[in-house]
Amino acid sequence: MLASGEVYGKDQPLSLMLLGSERSYGALEGVAMELEDSLYPLLREVTIGIDPVEMFQDADWCLMIGAKPRGPGMERADLLNANGEVFQVQGRALNESASKDCKVLVVGNPCNTNALIAMENAPRLARKNFHALTRLDENRAKCQLAMKSGKFYTSVSRVAIWGNHSTTQVPDFLNAKIGGLPAMNQIKDLEWFKKDFTPTVATRGGALIKKWGKSSAASTAVSIADAIRALVVPTAPGDCFSTAVCSDGNPYGVQEGLIFSFPCRSKGDGDYEICNDFILDDWLRSKIKATEDELSQEKSCVSHLIGLDGGSCAIRGAPDTTVPGEK
Repeated sequence: MLASGEVYGKDQPLSLMLLGSERSYGALEGVAMELEDSLYPLLREVTIGIDPVEMFQDADWCLMIGAKPRGPGMERADLLNANGEVFQVQGRALNESASKDCKVLVVGNPCNTNALIAMENAPRLARKNFHALTRLDENRAKCQLAMKSGKFYTSVSRVAIWGNHSTTQVPDFLNAKIGGLPAMNQIKDLEWFKKDFTPTVATRGGALIKKWGKSSAASTAVSIADAIRALVVPTAPGDCFSTAVCSDGNPYGVQEGLIFSFPCRSKGDGDYEICNDFILDDWLRSKIKATEDELSQEKSCVSHLIGLDGGSCAIRGAPDTTVPGEK
């Protein structure tokens, strides 16, 4: 799904271009009808098509929602390669026809490395304008902190997700706040943070699908809107938002050239900066290093799709770290 037209100012008109395949064209027509019937006041037109170069023409925002699902017998390495070929094509199309200032948000999993592939195949676009969705993980973390503390979720702030959107992700409780005070002072239970909070956030998608029989939909849609809003509305003083972005020049020593989730802040102009004032203890550093290593391995698996020589895929045969329920 693509949105063309500036969205930073108030009351700016919006044109949507929906990209799909011949197989999904009928479904796209249904989505277009629903959007038209919803009477969104700023929506001016909805266009659908199957040619990415045509659909990306002059796009200011690109939301890459879908990805190829896991098939029978497929390992994570196979999924990376299958989706990587799609995002290589999408990246080249962005490079050819999108606005040079286009902001790209990848939702289709494995979203971090899919975003990396698109970025590396779109050198005309700024590397920092590529995002992978980890706002859903942030929202899940805020929910858990709110329920544990008996507070409403709006009292929870400064919650960051580090690294990959996988079970190696690191929800940061060390820097989180509840009611403006450190979360660890409000919930005085370090074991809960390490052994309950952290894995619960990482596997929340699996827990949902066991209860409901479907993967997350409403919460994902809300988190996509939250992710965009975070870039077009100034971040509250002292707060942050989570998004996976290019790690080049980051202040935490994470390997450069990855799409890695960091705590960020924005002035509301579509741009952002990585927060440089987060405290890391030994436990948090070790968890961040593990998710960094995983993303580095994923990058090596798709080296042939991003113009790198000599890569190998060390994750083949390794334990699966895909977020359960989001395969």
